[in-house]
Amino acid sequence: MAKAFQKIYTEITAITKATCSLKAADVGIEELATVNGKLSQVVRIIGDEVTLQVFEGTEGIPTNAEVVFLGKAPSLKVSDQLCGRFFNALGFPIDGGPEVEGREVEIGGPSVNPVRRKQPSELIATGIAGIDLNNTLVSGQKIPFFADPDQPYNQVMANVALRAKADKIILGGMGLTNDDYLYFKNVFSNAGVMEHIVSFVNTTENPPVERLLIPDMALTAAEYFAVEKNEKVLVLLTDMTSYADALAIVSNRMDQIPSKDSMPGSLYSDLAKIYEKAVQFPEGGSITIIAVTTLSGGDITHAIPDNTGYITEGQLFLRRDSDVGKVIVDPFRSLSRLKQLVQGKKTREDHPQVMNAAVRLYADAANAKTKLENGFDLTDYDQRTLDFAKEYSNDILAIDVNIDTTEMLDRTWSLFGKYFKPDEVNIKNALVEKYWR
Repeated sequence: MAKAFQKIYTEITAITKATCSLKAADVGIEELATVNGKLSQVVRIIGDEVTLQVFEGTEGIPTNAEVVFLGKAPSLKVSDQLCGRFFNALGFPIDGGPEVEGREVEIGGPSVNPVRRKQPSELIATGIAGIDLNNTLVSGQKIPFFADPDQPYNQVMANVALRAKADKIILGGMGLTNDDYLYFKNVFSNAGVMEHIVSFVNTTENPPVERLLIPDMALTAAEYFAVEKNEKVLVLLTDMTSYADALAIVSNRMDQIPSKDSMPGSLYSDLAKIYEKAVQFPEGGSITIIAVTTLSGGDITHAIPDNTGYITEGQLFLRRDSDVGKVIVDPFRSLSRLKQLVQGKKTREDHPQVMNAAVRLYADAANAKTKLENGFDLTDYDQRTLDFAKEYSNDILAIDVNIDTTEMLDRTWSLFGKYFKPDEVNIKNALVEKYWR
């Protein structure tokens, strides 16, 4: 739209650290504007009073600054040219490449009508045995990683991007350090997988408020490939705690009354509109969402993980196992509520029984460890479960284990045979006779 036909105002009535207000007509919610040359977005309209959120902050903006409304909401040009590229929160390339040519689509649209959804039934193999064996993911699922800030969750996400059996991977990075950004870029480039990965990145050097656009940018790209190309798309979002913190910044600067843990009262809805974009289409395309939520001091009751747990279909916990010195996917605190839709159906027949037996024996090892710590004598069975648990953690649950579902089942059977008798693992005789090693 030519500037001559844009709505231009020069009288600002109020300015805060992140917003400015003015009287304007015929303006839409979420419409973009520039304030003294700084990009901003309409976040509130009351009568003719319009509040704009200035992404870079309002420092240096005078009350007579020129406000130009652009007549459109944030958008992304979608086409196959997105593949292999890195973009910022506004959809502009940050990798030195050319602008993308394609159809312009407004971001942040509604989630898919339930009538158009199909029950998830396709396996999403991540290549990480701790997920695929015990917490198998299904296309169209939404699930978070709960991790402490010092755990290598971004390395896990990068590994998932490299190993996952999906047609496209969409990465949405929020509040990444420059080291994390370069890590993702180098890993994807060196692995030669850039052609099926699209990345949207907001770093700590960028305005925190811009993080709010990253999920919508990533999901708009995902919808293009899932709907128009009928592709299986995996969306990786890291870190949703940074996203929620940006929500709180905007809410507080707009003088909204905070809710639990200083989060805005709209936190549940804000998170749900992102996670509910996960879908399996009848035509074959799908959007699966894996998102990192970092925990403050391991507090699972904080508003961010608490609300996330209500929305998503399970959770994946990262934990450092002191016995093997590796970060593992915790089998006790992790859960995929849809795993039964594919285990034994899209994977080998023995999968559910092997999973249950392994977790039960791992629990027995935890009980044996408690007995040992409290000075009780261990039985022969107790000692065998402890030895099993160490190998199980090191060879199956550790996040650096990259094997397919068949190999992980065979490897677990081998551990059963090494430490136990067939009647101790409590698996059907027909399966024991077929797979026992």
